[in-house]
Amino acid sequence: MSKQTYRVCLCFSRRFKLAVAEAPEEIRALFNQYSDNGIMTDNHLHRFLIEVQKQEKATLEEAQAIIESLKHLAIFHRKGLNLEAFFKYLFGDNNPPLDLKLGAHHDMTAPISHYFIYTGHNSYLTGNQLSSDCSDVPIINALKKGVRVIELDIWPNSDKDDVEVLHGRTLTTPVQLIKCLRSIKEHAFTASEFPVVITLEDHLTPDLQSKVSKMVTQTFGDTLFSPGSECLKEFPSPESLKRRIIISTKPPKEYLEAKEIKDKESDSQKGNAAPDEEAWGKEILNLKSADDKNELDEDDNDAEEDPGEGDHKLPHDIAPEYKRLIAIPAGKPKGGLEECLKVDPDKARRLSLSEQQLENAAETHGKEIVRFTQRNILRVYPKGIRVNSSNYNPLIGWMHGAQMVAFNMQGYGRSLWMMQGMFRANGGCGFVKKPDFLLKSGPHGEVFDPKAKLPVQKTLKVKIYMGEGWYYDFHHTHFDAYSPPDFYVRVGIAGVPADTGMKKTRTLEDNWIPVWDEEFEFPLTVPDLALLRIEVHEYDMSEKDDFGGQTCLPVRELREGIRAVPLHDRKGEKYNSVKLLVRLEFV
Repeated sequence: MSKQTYRVCLCFSRRFKLAVAEAPEEIRALFNQYSDNGIMTDNHLHRFLIEVQKQEKATLEEAQAIIESLKHLAIFHRKGLNLEAFFKYLFGDNNPPLDLKLGAHHDMTAPISHYFIYTGHNSYLTGNQLSSDCSDVPIINALKKGVRVIELDIWPNSDKDDVEVLHGRTLTTPVQLIKCLRSIKEHAFTASEFPVVITLEDHLTPDLQSKVSKMVTQTFGDTLFSPGSECLKEFPSPESLKRRIIISTKPPKEYLEAKEIKDKESDSQKGNAAPDEEAWGKEILNLKSADDKNELDEDDNDAEEDPGEGDHKLPHDIAPEYKRLIAIPAGKPKGGLEECLKVDPDKARRLSLSEQQLENAAETHGKEIVRFTQRNILRVYPKGIRVNSSNYNPLIGWMHGAQMVAFNMQGYGRSLWMMQGMFRANGGCGFVKKPDFLLKSGPHGEVFDPKAKLPVQKTLKVKIYMGEGWYYDFHHTHFDAYSPPDFYVRVGIAGVPADTGMKKTRTLEDNWIPVWDEEFEFPLTVPDLALLRIEVHEYDMSEKDDFGGQTCLPVRELREGIRAVPLHDRKGEKYNSVKLLVRLEFV
């Protein structure tokens, strides 16, 4: 298409503005089925909501409210909806794929070990792991997005008389601990009223631990949850801990013991590196994110929790008031993996493993990990060579029951999109109840086996009708200087290995409002852990295809029927206008 022709096309808004002429044939047929003489009354719409949208509890009042919400449109008909108004409703903001009105609707009265928890890693970093600034701004941003676990690495300042937050033994610039604590206090419950856990990586002497204790107690006051000197046999529930701050760290006297264990583990693991492959990459295109392309095939020496050479001088004396702050004790027991995963009926605790350690442990001890996470908390963190703050496949943690799958929140990429998708569940409150199969034991103590081959539980059918909104949210020459874009959709599942895969629509050339009208089926063996992934790209013959939006949605909370699915940018921020019209159905 020539430049002159394209300018002529720009004059015709019908090419770029959603109109009834764009309605897919199936939408027209449904309207005819649920209307009389071209008008869909409240009774017709009520029947449509129940039979097509599978909203079994929908009331006539809800149907009337939908019609009332469209009264401002020039196309509104006083007796009900005509085809254009019906089409506007289906493609509107009041028809999302998740029921936003439900809020936090999971049972929140179980111990916190029964939940996946939205968890950050090195929450204070603004960029890469080696030389970026440390700040309270990323902490604030994470809390505003619903993250419930904030990690702070605390070190003595240069004068040894105050405490700073920084990534130790790197070029990262520090930020004062007190500034981070005050920001957490101010923003902890902006997005969710459920508890915030602060995990501390402690590199302090007893006198500075005592200073931290005073900072924490004075900053948080009555919002601080402290069990005192007694060990918890079972963790409290999110419901009982609403608007409370929880401290989790390694009891100081265990610090040297942990270092000795880590040094031995590090020595034994050298030379056993495995390629950093995406376990969820059964895809038709190369899905390795740009963040991961320069990653080296090296060992993970778990530098995150390795105290370093200077720390062997830390005294065994501890500040008792500091120890009393610890509600969720962390640490690795002496011995091998079996000792780490032993369940103590009289003591609930937290264990941390790197992504590589978890993958290795899952090969031989998958069921033991599941059993451990039924009472205790497992935190998984990125391996040390992810210096560019990239992330990993979170499903390896979730399918083994890991509650705290810690992610670098300051970047973007498909792994982070999956994390954001999981925590869109349960009203975005930051706590998602684990599926029952991860929490229950059989009569003989048997638990879920992540390696077991399971039958298909249900099949998700996804029909991609069409998309719109790019003309309003992107510059008109963003995709192509002289012609409209050539969009295609990639749709698939992130879940257990048997369920994971991606499919692709055809590419539609020169169209701002593409109509694909293609259906895909996804058999699911573990639907409760599955995420629906959708991406839109613009085909480019000579360069890398352009990004046109993405979303990731928890399958177990999808609303069936015809839904308007809003898309997000690379960082997970929702576009103003870009969305897809999709039909979702379980069979």
